[in-house]
Amino acid sequence: MPRRRPRTDPTGRAWRDSALLRQGVVRAGLVANAYRPRSGMFTMAPSFFASWLTSEAAPGMLALWKLRTGRELWRRRRDGVPLGLADVAGLALTAGAAVGTVGLIREGMRSKEEYEAALSGLIPAEELAQRPAALRAGALVPLLTGNRRRRRTRNVVYTDKDPSQPRSARLKLDVYMPLDEPEPGTKRPAVLQIHGGAWVLGSKDEQGIPLLNHLASCGWVGFNVDYRLSPRAKFPDHLVDVKRALAWIRAHADEYGVDPDFIVVTGGSAGGHLCALMALTQNDPQFQPDFEAADTSLQAAVPFYGVYDLTDRDRNYNSTFVRLMTDIVMGVGLEDSPESWAAYSPIDRITDDAPPMFVIHGDRDVLVPVPIARSFVARLREVSRRAVVYAELRGAQHAFEVFPSFRTVHTVEFVERFLHHVHAEYLARSTDPEVVEPVPDDDETAEPMHGAEPLQGSEQVPGAEPVGAGDAVAGS
Repeated sequence: MPRRRPRTDPTGRAWRDSALLRQGVVRAGLVANAYRPRSGMFTMAPSFFASWLTSEAAPGMLALWKLRTGRELWRRRRDGVPLGLADVAGLALTAGAAVGTVGLIREGMRSKEEYEAALSGLIPAEELAQRPAALRAGALVPLLTGNRRRRRTRNVVYTDKDPSQPRSARLKLDVYMPLDEPEPGTKRPAVLQIHGGAWVLGSKDEQGIPLLNHLASCGWVGFNVDYRLSPRAKFPDHLVDVKRALAWIRAHADEYGVDPDFIVVTGGSAGGHLCALMALTQNDPQFQPDFEAADTSLQAAVPFYGVYDLTDRDRNYNSTFVRLMTDIVMGVGLEDSPESWAAYSPIDRITDDAPPMFVIHGDRDVLVPVPIARSFVARLREVSRRAVVYAELRGAQHAFEVFPSFRTVHTVEFVERFLHHVHAEYLARSTDPEVVEPVPDDDETAEPMHGAEPLQGSEQVPGAEPVGAGDAVAGS
């Protein structure tokens, strides 16, 4: 039986041999996935990585596509090869993908308005307008992270391995300092940054860098910390370590010119989970073995795309996440020890004395679905006496601010404004005993999201799809 000839266009070129068609298909697929990432058990990880890079590195991707398409067209012209139907189809797909990519860039740029809306109930417009500019060129050239705007001391040991403790480890942190020395008699605010990585991977070398660089350029001292990772570390080792780092920072405040009475915490994903837990378990001796007397209070918290509910009351998790938590992170199942899971679940630790919190999440996050953040914020607003700000960013994927992008630039600038505002109120109370800490009423911190009504209870954002039991949370 004779072999079937490949389908060809009128010029005789095989469709399968068209580089322009292959490029167009891949590019259109990347952009489509960025707008509608997949959350299935097997598609979630590749969909996340592709969506994350396409969304946040969109300008660079457009430039690369232009370069490769131009090179292919030049090669064909040089060789005298006419464009066939397959090539034209590929160019059309690339053009459509480019239009979609411009839409992704515009979504990232609109995060400025989203942050302004979220913070408008707390911070006056003129104060928001006075925000120091981040290194905005980094949005186009991600290698520019602002590292020339600060000093950094790497690998400072904050706790050493204890031979008597089988799971202890030698842990380090990096210190981010302003370029200039502090004025005599002044102390600087400090920020502790916690990396993510599903509690099993990651380090201080990869995450939180743009924010720490920007805050250091604005006069803050940043501490980017490592902590023990699972499976060797189990509940509550991760939290104990970051609390120990906080105690170390206070003990060495004079060395770094830090005000020990004003330290805030931030972190993303698993680091967002630990960030929220640190804020909600201040001075809890359960998580401070052999340093129970140390002060682990915090003056504010900024968790990014964190895991706030481990007990799955809203059915957001699949079996992969449950196995990760049971076998790797907790070391015990939810049914066997519900009190341990609740103790490690930020939504179960909320009290009325929680510090001011700025919760940030993307509405296209496939690793930690956004309903988890909405429920946490709703509960926090019901109970806390202090400011609760929530920014839900349209088009943002998990880990969106790891490297510079338009969205990252706006994020670091408005996080600085939130922390600056909280610090200014602290200074006002410190210098004038008549000034009392503001206690927001029910409406003060209920900022609408995307023009929606303020969150009430576990209510969803109008128009948003609910995330069901089949949507996964993993890789936090």
